[in-house]
Order: sequence, then structure tokens, then C-alpha cells
Amino acid sequence: MPRDIPVGNGNVLILFDKNGILRELFFPHVGEENHTKGEPFRFGVWVNGQFSWIPDGWEVKKNYLDDTLITDVEFIKNDLRIVVNDLVDFEENIYLKKLTVVNLGSDEKEVRLFLAHDFHIYGNDIGNTAAFMPENQSLIHYKDERYFLMNVFANNKFGIDRFATGNAGTWKDAEDGDLSGNPIAQGTVDSAIGIPLTLPPKGIETCYYWMGMGKSWEEVKALNEFVKKKTPEEIIKRTGDYWKLWADKEKLNYKLLPEKIGRLYKRSLLICRTQINNCGSIIAGNDSDAIHFNRDTYSYMWPRDGALVAYALDLAGYEMTQFYRFCARILEKDGYFLHKYTPSGSLGSSWHAWQKDKKGQIPIQEDETALVIWALWNHFKIFKDVEFIRSLYIPFIKKAADFMMNYRNLKTGLPLPSFDLWEERQGILTFTASAVYGGLIAAANFAEAFGETSLADDYRQGANHMREGMEKYLYLPDKNRFARMVNFHKDGSVEVDATIDASLYGIFAFGVYPLDDEKVKSTMNQIFEKLEVNGGIARYENDSYYRINDQAPSNSWIVTTLWKGQYLIALAKTKEELDKSLPILEWVANHALPSGVLPEQINPQTNEPLSVSPLTWSHGTYIATVQQYLNKLKKVCP
Repeated sequence: MPRDIPVGNGNVLILFDKNGILRELFFPHVGEENHTKGEPFRFGVWVNGQFSWIPDGWEVKKNYLDDTLITDVEFIKNDLRIVVNDLVDFEENIYLKKLTVVNLGSDEKEVRLFLAHDFHIYGNDIGNTAAFMPENQSLIHYKDERYFLMNVFANNKFGIDRFATGNAGTWKDAEDGDLSGNPIAQGTVDSAIGIPLTLPPKGIETCYYWMGMGKSWEEVKALNEFVKKKTPEEIIKRTGDYWKLWADKEKLNYKLLPEKIGRLYKRSLLICRTQINNCGSIIAGNDSDAIHFNRDTYSYMWPRDGALVAYALDLAGYEMTQFYRFCARILEKDGYFLHKYTPSGSLGSSWHAWQKDKKGQIPIQEDETALVIWALWNHFKIFKDVEFIRSLYIPFIKKAADFMMNYRNLKTGLPLPSFDLWEERQGILTFTASAVYGGLIAAANFAEAFGETSLADDYRQGANHMREGMEKYLYLPDKNRFARMVNFHKDGSVEVDATIDASLYGIFAFGVYPLDDEKVKSTMNQIFEKLEVNGGIARYENDSYYRINDQAPSNSWIVTTLWKGQYLIALAKTKEELDKSLPILEWVANHALPSGVLPEQINPQTNEPLSVSPLTWSHGTYIATVQQYLNKLKKVCP
């Protein structure tokens, strides 16, 4: 199920499902320590003796307030409308919910709102405590160094009057319109609070609910007092103003873009920000439903995804120095990145083996190491932050570049085998070789900038040798395009994987070949012809990942579809040629959820989102493509 309308501040991330129900709560790192384990925090409504849980019988509409990370969600049933605005304060670790209840009918209504909490603190339900705290009429859940305090402002006063705690299933206590008042429970616990309201005919009542998150009782108690002193409405205003300021930082001329494309661009900026930790890690996606498919989540920092998102945000003017500092901190001592990392920087789970054919190997995707250095050079070209780059040059840039130089077959010039960007196969890949070429050229540029010209020459020679190897071993003259992958065997034979793969776009994206090279043109045209699915582009021929069934075509991906747009933009020499990319951007905008959230994949039969949603890489690639369009527009229309 897609996770729509995320809200967060870099320490806290909260995501809702398609029904507007809270399903993910991360703290104190985006993507790490999910304190719900994907279980719903139910929202129920009792009206004049009739109870229902949302969404049962309710019409649900989900969006954001314009240019903010404040939700604008509407629940409608019969003649009752509830408008919900959810946010995380931009500075403090406070989740706030404003509930505006509107009586559309001509009779008085007694309404009771019920908010239930199914915490799995630290990701499990063992040893938790839920308790009512009479000193400030709040409800808390806690375990070890994680505290969550809930409180309300309703009927012109602060404090919870109706509540219940219990051992799993307490939410059912609300279904008769009342709560038991049990003040404490320990073990596997949950809780619920009730907010009673009386609405006259056509009347409106507003109330507020909030949750403070901290590492101690004193910390969350202080956050509760902060809300009371600042007032919930002021917190909403200041957070909305902050995100409007952040989203409009570069004063982009949106008149240059079709309205739908510009709107999704700004929304993508904001959604990307929700997936970025204040410590610098960029998380791939935070949707715990992926556990049912993979027995794991996307809540990790892949250096590849992170590099491409950082590249996009740098293009957009958002200086991603914290990301590069984070990467420098986690770089392995020999100069490479491993598969993926937790949001706080520890080694993540992996299926890449440390042994093959009973011999040890480095289980890496080398494109990840290369792309971070490639993206960092783009960052430096834009921001010219010499002091920052100086701090990274020797311990990070040179170390990674030296690894890329050493991790080569000196006979062929190609990288040694590594895993592919899709994490499914191992060998010598066109995409990996292209990325390493780009990484070595970036390293050469850095070395030259720091006066090490002989080292710069070495890096460039290594890159040129790699291109020669690509042309000799990866290019298929009989097919007039590049292979996806080759493997060299001990008996001297060469195993060729000739599958058409959208990642072959790397041959131009990272500067290996010029755009007018016939090898590039033919390769890209064959990608478009073979992999097109309902206007989008699949990853590769017969891709089975999340495939609906064996008879259905492979799913199109947002990222691969946008690669087509990037190629058309790069190729354009006139305004008319440039505008051929706009249908690609519009296709993506048309396949976004109403809130602007982009998934990883699109169901070819229903056009519904598939796999993780939102996927940060999708939003980052959209941002990069729009920026590339605008930059080219300046050249063709000076």
C-alpha cells in the first residue's frame, strides 16, 4: 500500500497510507527505529450513537496545503466532514494534528473522535508501557530511551479527559463511544484517547492533538509545555511559513514550465526533504509493506540512490554538503562503499556474498562509489565551496579514486566484477563501467584543481582505458548497441549478456561518449523501442520484479522513464526539439498520486503505483530532469 503524504523534519518522519491513517513513525532518524512496525494508528468517529473506523464508509481525499509539508486531508460521511492537517514542527520533534469537524446537517450532533496508538517502540511490542500522567493530563508510551507523549486541546482547554490503556486491542474499547479510563498497562500495549465535541446545526468545532518525541520524560514534558505556550495554531503557521520559504529558496521561474510539471517539481523537493536525515543520509524509501515482498524494507541509505538525489538537489540549489560528509564518514578504509547503510551510518543488511566459487570477494556495487565522486564534482562546480572540498580531498576523494583505479582488470581496462545497480546480477556492466569512467574523470578534475596534475593525468588515463575496454568488450557491433554485461572465464571465453537494459543510458549520462556518437544513438533508440510500456520505460526485457503476472508486460519505472527525458533534453538543439521531453515529464506527473507522491513502479494494467511509495530516487530524478530542461532552455532560447 502506498505511503501517501509524508511529513517530517529530518529527525522525525511520519507517513500515512492511502486511507489517511498513520502507518509509519520514525524517530530519531528518518528510516531507522520505526515505532509502529507498519501497524495502523486507527482513527474512529462516533456520531449520535453510531461508530465507525475510518475509512469504513468514509470518502477520503488527501493532499497537502500548497507549498508545505502540512497535509490537507478530508474525510466525509453522510453530513459530517472532518478536515485534518498533519505536520511535524520544522524544528522541534513534535507531531501535530489539527482536526476541524463540520456538521453539514440541520440537526445537532454529538461527535466523539477516537485516536488509537499501536506503538512498537524500537520496532517491537515487548516491554512497552502506556500510562496516563495526571500532572499534565497527557498519555505516554515509553521504553528505554524512547518516550512519546500525547495530548490534546479541545473544548477550550488543554488535557485528555477520556482515555484507555491496555494489552493489545484497546482500540476496540472505543466502539461503544466510551473508554475505560484504565491508567496504565505494560508489556504488549496500546492505547486510545477520546475527544468529545458538540456541534450545532451547520456548526464547526476545531481541536488539536499532538505527540512529543524524546529520550526522557523530562524532554517530552518540555515539548508538551512548548505546544501549550506557543499554541498549536502558531506551530502550524510557523511550520507552513518555513516550508514555503524552503521550497521557494531559488525563486524558480515557474512560468517556464507547464503548470502540472512545475507543481510536481516543487512537491518533489519537499518530499525528498522528508526522506533526508539531518545527519546527511538520504533514505531510499520508507514503506514497511515492502517487508511482505522482501522480508526487509527500503529504509537504508544506498550510496547510489543518495548520490543521484544529491546531484538533483544540488542542481536545484540545495547545497548537499551534509550528504557528502556522511559519505566520507562511512567510506570503507580501502576506499569503497558496501551495499547499503542504516540511516545513522552502520552497515545495512545485504544479499551480496563475500565469497564466490569458494574464494573471497568484495561484495560491492562499484557504481555506488563512482557516483558519489561524480556527484561531488557537480556539487563543487555549482557552489565552489573550496574549504569544504579541501576537507574531503585527501581522505575521501583520492581514496575512492585510488580504489577505482586499483579495482580494474589492467588487461581489459574494465572494472573487476561487481553487482549491478538493480542488485540482481554480478559481472562487468556497461552501467558500472560508465559510472566509474565518470567518477575517475571527476577525480581527475579535483586533482587538477588541487595542483596534482600528474595524478590527474593518471586518473584520466584510467578512464580512457576503461572507455577503450567498453568499446572492445561491451559494444556489440552485430546489434549496433552495448551489452548489459560481460563475464570473462578462466578458459578464455567471454559470456555476454545482451539484454536491453535502460541503464545503458549511462554511456552518455556520465560522459563516456558524446551524444552524437552513433553507438549512443542506436543504443538509446533500441531502449525506447524495446522497453516502452504504455508511455513509460521498463527497466529491462522481461523484468519480473513486482510483475503482475507472467502474461503482463514488465512494469514501467519512474526513474527509467525520466532517463528517456534526460536523453531527449541533452540531445535537443532547438526549442522544438527540447519540448519533445515535456510529454515524459507530463507522463510522470499524470502517474503521481494526487498528493504528488511518486512510486517506484507503475502497474501497466491499472496505472496504479507499485512497490515502495514514495521512492526518493523517483523524486530526485524528476527534479534533475526538470533542472536539465531549464538549463537547456537557457541555451536554446538565450
